Amino acid sequence: YRILVVNMGSTSSKVAVYDNGAVRFSQSIGHPRKELDAQGSVFDQYGYRLKAVSDFLTACNLNFSDFDILVSRGGNARPAPGGIYVINQAMLDDMRSGRYGVHPNYNGNRLVYEMGLRYGVPAINLDAPTADEFCEEARMTGLPEIKRISSGHFLSQKATARKIAAELGLEHQKTSMIVCHLGGGISVGAHKNGRLIDLNNALDGDGPMSPERAGSIPAGDLVDMCFSGQYSRDEMRRKLTGQGGWTAHLGTADGRELIARVQADEQLAVQVFTATMYQVAKQIGAMAAVLGESAQAIGLTGSLAHSTEIVEEIRQRTAYLKLPLYVFAGENEMEALCAGALRYLRGEEQPQVHCVE
Repeated sequence: YRILVVNMGSTSSKVAVYDNGAVRFSQSIGHPRKELDAQGSVFDQYGYRLKAVSDFLTACNLNFSDFDILVSRGGNARPAPGGIYVINQAMLDDMRSGRYGVHPNYNGNRLVYEMGLRYGVPAINLDAPTADEFCEEARMTGLPEIKRISSGHFLSQKATARKIAAELGLEHQKTSMIVCHLGGGISVGAHKNGRLIDLNNALDGDGPMSPERAGSIPAGDLVDMCFSGQYSRDEMRRKLTGQGGWTAHLGTADGRELIARVQADEQLAVQVFTATMYQVAKQIGAMAAVLGESAQAIGLTGSLAHSTEIVEEIRQRTAYLKLPLYVFAGENEMEALCAGALRYLRGEEQPQVHCVE
């Protein structure tokens, strides 16, 4: 099978051609902010992004018609269970409404949908960032006006859970585990019988402190800060996501730099490293409490899982759980999307259809 995978981010379009599970061509196409701003809104970037992908395929001597399937990372649409979805117009309209957030990956979904229609090729996405498999207990907070939502590294979480299930020699749906994505944001999820039933909201900075996220903040102090008159709403948002965590304390979001500063015995760096690992282990412990005796493993993924120091610190802090620890370092998003396409093509997973509320 020949598979085209697209994954569009804020300033790049990642594109890859796979023959079965092997990468044949791949590129992360950078988009200068000035060029993106000239397009108008995120939704107006479609023609610009389409040309970038088309030029990539031309350079590879390929056309959209040469593929058995086209797959995009999922977009911000109505929350629904994870899995493979056939992209339809209702899904695209849902993304474009902005009701569930606005993300450039709308353009990736529109691209594979429209090219799929034109050339008679299936177009799918899977495990979107707004996917929701929460148990009801995970949603309730102490304020009726606020509910916890499923928001985090859903694609990475599910892909890692499937890899661990394979290592255990079990079907994904028959496993329960804790998965920790360690990147610019950190998400720790409880997977029960193949479903992601609880997850800290890494997008908004909930959970452990991370390279760019503040993590959970004492509520009263946060309210006082919001109403201090020193910060606008947007400034407070940026403090929580983008300018929080390591960035706020140390001026860096680079894991390699943090480890180097720890090894140089820089006091603040050591404190930040230790606190982050403490908070990650604490969140893993919380998810272990959610799963109870059904937990079979812990998985680590994301760019920070490349760090031996980080992995070993987490291993030591969670050893008391007596669960095997599996490490799949890196983002692995393109690989995960390709794997989903193969499950679809081989009939190993039935696709779902998006429905609007």
